[in-house]
Amino acid sequence: MPRMVIDPVTRVGGQLRLEAQVEAGAVRDAWLSGTMYRGVERILVGRDPREAWLLAQRICGTCGTAHALASVRAVEGALGIRVPRNARLLRNLVAGTQLVANHVAAFFQRQLLDWVDVAAAVRADPAGAVDFARSLGVAELPGVDAFEAVRKRLEASVESGGGPFSGGPWGHPAYRLSPAADLVLLSHAFAALEWRRRFTSIQTLIGGKTPHPQSFLVGGMATAPGWGGPSDVAPGQHLWGTGRKVPSALGTARLDAIRALVDEAAVFAEEVFLPDAIAVASAHPEWAAVGRGRRHFLAFGDLPEDDAERPALLLPRGRVMDGDVSRLVEVDQSGVGESVDHAWYEPTEEPLRRPRDRGSAPRYDGPRGRFTTLEGAERYSWVKAPRYEDDPIEVGPLARVLVATAAGEGDVPLRFQRAMALTGGPADAAFGTLGRLVAPAVEAVVVARAMRGWLDDLEANLADGDLAVADVSLWDPASWPAAAEGWSIGESGRGAVGHWLAIHGGRIERYTVVDAGTWNASPRDNRGRRGAIEEALVGTPVEDPERPIEILRVVHAFDPCLTCGVH
Repeated sequence: MPRMVIDPVTRVGGQLRLEAQVEAGAVRDAWLSGTMYRGVERILVGRDPREAWLLAQRICGTCGTAHALASVRAVEGALGIRVPRNARLLRNLVAGTQLVANHVAAFFQRQLLDWVDVAAAVRADPAGAVDFARSLGVAELPGVDAFEAVRKRLEASVESGGGPFSGGPWGHPAYRLSPAADLVLLSHAFAALEWRRRFTSIQTLIGGKTPHPQSFLVGGMATAPGWGGPSDVAPGQHLWGTGRKVPSALGTARLDAIRALVDEAAVFAEEVFLPDAIAVASAHPEWAAVGRGRRHFLAFGDLPEDDAERPALLLPRGRVMDGDVSRLVEVDQSGVGESVDHAWYEPTEEPLRRPRDRGSAPRYDGPRGRFTTLEGAERYSWVKAPRYEDDPIEVGPLARVLVATAAGEGDVPLRFQRAMALTGGPADAAFGTLGRLVAPAVEAVVVARAMRGWLDDLEANLADGDLAVADVSLWDPASWPAAAEGWSIGESGRGAVGHWLAIHGGRIERYTVVDAGTWNASPRDNRGRRGAIEEALVGTPVEDPERPIEILRVVHAFDPCLTCGVH
């Protein structure tokens, strides 16, 4: 049969086109195309390095904090700046907020409809929903009336003919959950929306706004302890009462508010998110064998736990190759290279261009006008094809928990092992779609709990009189070298993120970003090898080509962001 086309793929970040060759009820080949060029790397050239993070975080409205942090760290690396301990803790709190919130949104808002049947939930018995919720171990068990209210809400949306739940693939044989389970999970999805609204206010309390916090600073953070205002009013100064009336960003009231939100997040992640992810995985055991890919995983690691030059990381750094979690392979930024052989950029002399080299110039040479397929097009995406030491790699929450397992560090390995055992799947079920469902929930629990520790450390520092939040000794460009290069590798909720830049004459001369969306949604490389999602799609069963829900399950489990992938 001709290629199946899904364009656009919804419930992802940015514009994604998917073409798949389906034969004998399964995907035989797949092509992913990022269809919108954005050019943020080129926009940054010529800018003041101190403002780069403000623009770099506009790469994405969801992953913006990760890009802001990577950008400001890259500049600090180029200039040799070390940030104070309080700045590290504040940055971790903002980054942790984004990671946990992204995982919850990915599961409940972007993936759940692939696994729950809304029409079945409308028919569910609310009393049965109470029983199912009890089986999940829900601490505050909703009553029959609460589930009936959700059922009526869903019913009204479906019957409206235009709501978010109209026109779905309801009744598809791939759905395995009971109607009662569908109703419970959808009620949790509604609760997650309200929970996320509250939780992300941490970014506002520390960063001034969300998305795109405003308080990062080359040298630390602009979030300061309380200030009583000037002793005398002079021209150009704030009026006497201004500083006294504004709540301190790091005052007791705000720290207490953040603590309450962090504690709530830990409970939500452990008592709602993780059990729900396990329930979905448990109901679909046949998916243990779907979406495995090459089983090469990479994590740059992030969330530093100390202030050493090479700090310990809550999320460890490394690679797992061929699914061998008994062996951790080291990772360094120098191993990253990008191929543009199948992407819409000017060809390069070298097969894989290093990010520290000059950037890639766009050159669209795909089909013109309206087209029905990209078949026959040598170049078919605006996404480049990153490779690590010439290997195709998967990044993301699953990669991070597998790297943590190989490293044998922290709570992640045991929590992930226990969670996967509860799904009832085989020992190697973690390497595919089921692992991608469960890993973010496990990680959300671990990071939410770590946030409480960072907050306690921050409050203890302030109480001891350590008020430093930034080192601005190298703020003046006159103190910089004539030329400098810097880089930063870390993690967003969706996976490994790297920023590389060169500074010349106080301005950005070159800027390169390699994001999780670039790694996972990449096209074929210079050797014709598929990207991570393309490879995972091969072999995916498709029962009804008119409703290819199985294909969407594989894609959405990666939580791809093409907005970040084409930057």
